Amino acid sequence: MLRKLFLPAILIALIYGFWISPDFKAISSGVAVFLFGMLFLEQGFQFFTGGVLERILQRTTSSIWKSLSFGVVSTTLMQSSSLVSVITISFLGAGLIDLAAGVGIIFGANLGTTTGAWLIAGFGMKVKISAYAMPMLVIGIVLVFQKSKSLKGIGYILAGLGFLFLGIHFMKEGFEAFRDTIDLTQFAVSGYSGILLFTLLGIAATVIMQSSHATLVIIITALSVGQITYENGLALAIGANVGTTITAILGSMSSNIQGKRLAFAHLIFNMTTGAIAIAFIYQLVEAVEVLSNALGIDEDNYTLKLAVFHTIFNFIGVIAMLPFINKLVNFLMRAMPEKMIPKDKSRYLNDSSLEVPDVAIEAVRKEIIHLYDNAYEIIAHGLSLHRQDIESDKELETLNLHRRKAMSIVIDDEYEKSIKGLFGEIISFMSRANTNMTSDQVNEMFHYRTAGRDIVEAIKDSKHMHSNLSNYITSDNEFIKTEYNTLRIGLGDVLRRVYTLRNSEGDLEDIIPLEAVSLEIEEHEQHINTSLDKMIRENKITSEMATSLMNDTSYAYDLARSLVKMGLILFSGEKESGLHDTMTVLNIDDDQDIDEPIVN
Repeated sequence: MLRKLFLPAILIALIYGFWISPDFKAISSGVAVFLFGMLFLEQGFQFFTGGVLERILQRTTSSIWKSLSFGVVSTTLMQSSSLVSVITISFLGAGLIDLAAGVGIIFGANLGTTTGAWLIAGFGMKVKISAYAMPMLVIGIVLVFQKSKSLKGIGYILAGLGFLFLGIHFMKEGFEAFRDTIDLTQFAVSGYSGILLFTLLGIAATVIMQSSHATLVIIITALSVGQITYENGLALAIGANVGTTITAILGSMSSNIQGKRLAFAHLIFNMTTGAIAIAFIYQLVEAVEVLSNALGIDEDNYTLKLAVFHTIFNFIGVIAMLPFINKLVNFLMRAMPEKMIPKDKSRYLNDSSLEVPDVAIEAVRKEIIHLYDNAYEIIAHGLSLHRQDIESDKELETLNLHRRKAMSIVIDDEYEKSIKGLFGEIISFMSRANTNMTSDQVNEMFHYRTAGRDIVEAIKDSKHMHSNLSNYITSDNEFIKTEYNTLRIGLGDVLRRVYTLRNSEGDLEDIIPLEAVSLEIEEHEQHINTSLDKMIRENKITSEMATSLMNDTSYAYDLARSLVKMGLILFSGEKESGLHDTMTVLNIDDDQDIDEPIVN
């Protein structure tokens, strides 16, 4: 109910402000243009997140200090802690980084935001910033309409900076005009009551605009023309720092439990930092004076002093919280336990992963591995093999060859329970993810889609041969029993080699044996076809047995091929051309019908 009333209340307040004061229109339009610039800037940087930023993030999160440095540098470059937060949450949701690394990045992003205050206070208030805005806007908009992804990205960044500068100019002009009619310093409140009041106002402003940068710009521009007192400005900056956590919290709503844990870590950190700043605000003000004198900042230059204060209290917050990162992570793990996810539900697919294409691709890869884990059990039991036997070092020929009874499994039911719904979720997610990808990323996603289809095809082939296999591996006819156990052993060997490749992280020594499997199965199929007539003539098997064996050998070969293709895509580390060459050598066709039902 409150959420439904929130937007109308804001709109009514804005319309009332426009009606009573033309200067308020100038200030609010400046804020709107600034926020529009932030959107353009974020959009521009997203054009350059197609692999580079993601690879850097993965390589620079092996320690807390590396994660912290990444947060500082990336936020300084992009001037958007919101974008860094969204990327971090998406990586965490896809399982690419752990929670401790995510917390380190968020801590660093808070430090990185301080550079924005320095740029605005040191540059934006000293020059006629609109003179730089217009050329950036013109050139930026021209580049936005180009086909080249790089030029389009640069165009969005330039246009975003132009809108940022223009927004700052409008806000500054609005506050200067506002000063001639209304002196906002009349509403100043001194002492701790004022600090608490203006901290709450800073939180509210940042929650409404979802941008601490925008709140800081308003504070600095108002401070530059004397519309708020220095002390109240500091309190507003503290509030902006706490209020910015709303972006991470909103971003985590579409993520999994890990993303939600990170959002709450962000909230805890910023609230702790804010509490420290409020408790020791007068000591911090003295520290600002000392540092400002050392840096040669003028006594009355309150905008730069606010930037100094913003940096000091964020730095103190990081120093205070760094020793407790592991304890914070452990606390969040206990306070927000992971719920047991049913086998047929996705573990890695969430809307936050869609924000960054490479993260979406990795989430799909992990989910298809989850799909394979479900299928692996079905296929193994369909062959009357135990998983622990397949994954052991024992010779398959010596295992379970004389069992009196085949394993009981209804493959259609297992498919419905743990495969069909999950595969549908994967396909739905991929269709949404493909809208903002490069051609290379679309090709990579297609390969993973192929792997998912191969898993479904493998289950279908397993289902087709299951009935005959279950009957004949316990048959009194030694000849037909031997042939079917040979099929079992061959397919068990395929599963074992896929398992070995998966755990070897794509070593060439394990890729080659898996590639050879298809040839071995094909040779066995040819052998069966040439020996069937002889076994019938010698009355070793009946014609009905021969027909079943011929059909099931074909199913076994198709099952093996599907497993090999899937294993090479998911576990060999092969990409695009290398994967294509491998499939060409194996004579593997990617044009099969994915929609063929498992039940014929």
